[in-house]
Amino acid sequence: MSEKHATLTIEDNSYQLPIITGTDGDKAIDIRQLRNSTGFITLDSGYMNTGSCSSEITFLDGEKGILNYRGYEIDVLAENCSFVEVAYLLLMGELPTQAQLNDFRSLLSRFALIHEDMIHFFDHFPPNASPMAILSTMVNTLHNFYPEMTGDSGEELPEIAARLLSKIRTIAAFSYKKSVGHPLVYPRYDLSYCGNFLNMMFDKPVKPYVVHPQVVATLNKLLILHADHEQNCSTSTVRLVGSAGVNLYTSISAGISALWGPLHGGANQAVIEMLEAIHQDNNDFEKYIKKAKDPNDPFRLSGFGHRVYKTFDPRATIIKRACEQTLKALNVDDPLLEIAMQLEEIARSDDYFISRNLYPNVDFYSGIIYRAMGIPTNMFTVMFAMGRLPGWISHWMEMMGDTKDRRIGRPRQIYRGHKKRPFIPIHERV
Repeated sequence: MSEKHATLTIEDNSYQLPIITGTDGDKAIDIRQLRNSTGFITLDSGYMNTGSCSSEITFLDGEKGILNYRGYEIDVLAENCSFVEVAYLLLMGELPTQAQLNDFRSLLSRFALIHEDMIHFFDHFPPNASPMAILSTMVNTLHNFYPEMTGDSGEELPEIAARLLSKIRTIAAFSYKKSVGHPLVYPRYDLSYCGNFLNMMFDKPVKPYVVHPQVVATLNKLLILHADHEQNCSTSTVRLVGSAGVNLYTSISAGISALWGPLHGGANQAVIEMLEAIHQDNNDFEKYIKKAKDPNDPFRLSGFGHRVYKTFDPRATIIKRACEQTLKALNVDDPLLEIAMQLEEIARSDDYFISRNLYPNVDFYSGIIYRAMGIPTNMFTVMFAMGRLPGWISHWMEMMGDTKDRRIGRPRQIYRGHKKRPFIPIHERV
């Protein structure tokens, strides 16, 4: 706690509010006692200027384009680690030793299967059911089949996390197989986390799937880049729901539902739909650039700009490079990649986009990669959820462990409705 204070003056009274400084220099005015001291609350729609917690997990500086997990730069982790290593880092606070990593991988293999009775649930979803709705429902249902892994039963954290991390990829792959009417493919213990998921997705009795090393490497990067992102909508949802004391499954299920929103996790799907529209319109870039600049036109360039990053998204450069490498390795010639690169070139040289900080973000190229892998568009947000899971679990556990400052989420409001009114019996109402 800093000894510095901010002075708040309300009418003729002044109040001293503590100033808190984080380890990387981010500053906050502590208003936790504001209502008790002054009778006032703050009004902050969307909580854009409100810190809901203190955290040791992720540091994000949108002005400088910095994203660090537990003190490690995102590009260093993406280039040198597997997703399982980064998940361990987020969950446990340190990168694993080789022995710790081997033990964690063994847990992931051990818990890869889901209860056979759960498989029957897939049969009762309609054929066109959203994979995100299925994922949220099935994760919430896990509590009934595995009540011992609620996060408050005394189990060790690596075991709790490994159970959910492993089962979510199986649920995701099974939901895809059911949607296309293919037989389920069970986990294999000789494959890596990402290789196992890809095999469950695409292996067929008549055409065995060959796990491509470049696809595995790229999927690891994609999941790492999405593993956490500070107090975003879905992570805040996990914390808010968890603050009521509910179990880990229900909190994660709520996070999946929040991620489902097109303003949050559905951005890369919107990018693909935009690129396809341009392609079908004879690659008329100028038309869509003009539409994006027109304030009276609802069209916006999907995948450009970010609510937090004001200079550039540090994940976007990694994604673009991985996209080029993956398509080359798979010998895929996707016209959407050329359209995307041309749009980026136009936007980076146009004062309209430069002045508004509209540059490609992490979602701009990720959808093209998933297309090349064979993952359908309606599964893109599921892939996002798989990547974000270790971050959600980490924040849930951090919140639950904060016995000193933990309290149920309860935002205030400014009431703007009617004042007290007399009741009028129905026969007297005009």
